[in-house]
Amino acid sequence: MEIGYFTMPSHPPECGLKEGHDWDLQVLRWLDELGYQEAWIGEHHTAPWEPNPTPDLLIAQALMQTKKLRIGPGGFLLPYHHPAELANRVAMLDHLSEGRLNFGVAASGLPSDWAMFNVDGMSGQNRDMTREALEIILKMWSDPAPWTYKGKFWTVTKPDTMFDFLKPHIKPLQAPHPPIGVAGLSKNSDTLKLAGERGFIPMSLNLNPAYVGSHWDSVEIGAAKTGRKPNRADWRLVREVFVADTDEEAWRLSTGDMMGRMMSEYFLPLLGHFGFKDYLKHAPDVPDSDVTVEYCAKRNWIVGSPATVAEKIEKIYDEVGGFGVLCVFGFDYKHKPEAWHHSLSLLKNEVMPRVAHLGSAKKAA
Repeated sequence: MEIGYFTMPSHPPECGLKEGHDWDLQVLRWLDELGYQEAWIGEHHTAPWEPNPTPDLLIAQALMQTKKLRIGPGGFLLPYHHPAELANRVAMLDHLSEGRLNFGVAASGLPSDWAMFNVDGMSGQNRDMTREALEIILKMWSDPAPWTYKGKFWTVTKPDTMFDFLKPHIKPLQAPHPPIGVAGLSKNSDTLKLAGERGFIPMSLNLNPAYVGSHWDSVEIGAAKTGRKPNRADWRLVREVFVADTDEEAWRLSTGDMMGRMMSEYFLPLLGHFGFKDYLKHAPDVPDSDVTVEYCAKRNWIVGSPATVAEKIEKIYDEVGGFGVLCVFGFDYKHKPEAWHHSLSLLKNEVMPRVAHLGSAKKAA
């Protein structure tokens, strides 16, 4: 099992945009120094608690300040980008990364983002746009002949050579393209069916393991459509993680600090508005009112001493049937940077050796 990082990025609304950016950059440097495998950076346009509309700006800087860490958007919200322009930008970013870029894509789930870009998310238009955009991007990178794609949402032409030397020429460094990751949230996620269908990296966002288990079913359903055999080693699980020297200290620094504040002020109310609190419950008969920060910390988060955290990881691994990469959900601890760095360090150096045996038996299950 490997470890990575997934950040929205999350910052409290009073945080300045550059201040938050600088914190994210610092954390990415730490991840590289500590030997984490990868980091994924989200994109959002209308969420003050998730203030990053341009993940590639952070990624480009981070690539210059790290050596081994794979970094990518987690992901670009494809309905809001012209696919030809994004294909060129991602290809350029791949060259800047010297082959360390991951390419995460997403359909966008915030109604306020849909409204800003006039996308009818309620009818699933965002998902249709995502599939079409991705098809165009992959065609831009793979089909050398001139072509015109007339889709429902975009018409894109790859022209022949003009005036002897003008022609499309920008392709990714990694062949045929950077690894593509897609994140899923809902039970029986359609997005994760796409991952299975196309052989993309499936990422399950931070939900109760009872729901996350259905995500692998979605991957397998999608894979069956195209005759693929998905590998659980490719599956990323995103979790809230805080490791400290003792269980008591970890609880205080998580529920009683920024993790607890973000959940109580933003994430839990947001899921409540969407009717998504069921995704956090260990049993369907749990009342919504019981789904509190403390409930989530106890049932869903991975919080505690290294020994406790190792036990919780193994329990989740067994519950979902195995996965390949645990991605730490990113939070803003710039007011206590040493605590967040210590947590990341303990996870890498104290916890991972205790769970090193996981993965050997279920990699291809």
